[in-house]
Amino acid sequence: MTRQIEETRETRGETKENGRPAPAQVQRGLPPRVEMDVRHVILVLSGKGGVGKSTVSVNLAFALANHGRRVGLLDLDLHGPSVPKMLGLEGQVPAVIGNAIQPVPVTGNLSVMSMAFLLPNPTDPVIWRGPMKIGAIRQLLTEVNWGSLDYLVVDLPPGTGDEALTNAQAAPNIRGAVIVTTPQEVAVLDAVKAIRFIEKQEMPVIGVIENMSGMVCPHCGGVVDLFGRGGGEAAAARFGVPFLGGIPLDPEMMRSGEEGRPFILQHSDSPTWKAIDAVMENLVSRVES
Repeated sequence: MTRQIEETRETRGETKENGRPAPAQVQRGLPPRVEMDVRHVILVLSGKGGVGKSTVSVNLAFALANHGRRVGLLDLDLHGPSVPKMLGLEGQVPAVIGNAIQPVPVTGNLSVMSMAFLLPNPTDPVIWRGPMKIGAIRQLLTEVNWGSLDYLVVDLPPGTGDEALTNAQAAPNIRGAVIVTTPQEVAVLDAVKAIRFIEKQEMPVIGVIENMSGMVCPHCGGVVDLFGRGGGEAAAARFGVPFLGGIPLDPEMMRSGEEGRPFILQHSDSPTWKAIDAVMENLVSRVES
């Protein structure tokens, strides 16, 4: 992985050979494992794509950091890493100190690592078979120097395939998984598969989050029932797992993600942000009790 970062720097013209300093001297060979000092690893997954899982992950991490927790955000969607775009960090390349990759800082107590930082060109597809993907995930889990964290929020690819299974088996201190769904029945059916997947790994389901649970009206500021509500809560009740809350869709959140502007910094009075904060508090009470 450290070699891949160096090759990315060379491709982007950030090495000493062309007169521009490289941030760190990279040693060749297989780096040693970095011991993770993380109290709680939280997996965020969904049964299908398109439910806003990455948006929930980003805002959940910001909510935790905003309440004084030391937080890392790990984007493990290898084929569609979108977290750097949402945070306005496109084009960043992590520094390497010794043999450890340093996550990219976002705020004083929030940092992020993503496969997107390692691609020479952000439009390049990742065309890897299963073993290569599993190897990359293991390296991202063991070679990143997060420092001391209260929470590591792991944004997983959609579905219940190799990537999710690798995390379930390799990440330390996993406190459980958060399942993101939308209210529609087709999404809830896949969320149920994700719940059963986590239970088969003998990990706790921290709870279900219903994203796009209504929509904030851009005119009156109230929450209107656009896509339906209650499907995620019903699925949680059916399987006896906690329901962490519903998050209404806010057009401003969509724009913030597109423009790389953290939603929390500009819309802390929004019903959507208040819902995210409530979801975060429910998660913390489940994890830390």
